[in-house]
Amino acid sequence: MFYRRKYYVVSNDFVEVFNKHFVENNLPNQLKNGARLIGRWMAPHSETTTEIFAIWEYDSKERYEEIERNVRNLEQAKKVNAWYDSQGGRERVYK
Repeated sequence: MFYRRKYYVVSNDFVEVFNKHFVENNLPNQLKNGARLIGRWMAPHSETTTEIFAIWEYDSKERYEEIERNVRNLEQAKKVNAWYDSQGGRERVYK
């Protein structure tokens, strides 16, 4: 098995938007391609930010790499990119 911990630190006023994006776009895209979500949690990071993190399981590192290639090549990736654009771009979201 291969496990990945994916995390984000987001502004508290952005948590709801970010979680909706995860449920509507990222989660279905990952599951459709064979990733398994072990769990997803949120924890205060500071007075103004929240850490959101997930543990994903894959059969192997090679399978993880294959799934990631597929996720990025799918039509679904266009939805994810459009979402980032609607939020002011990846750089703004990452800040």
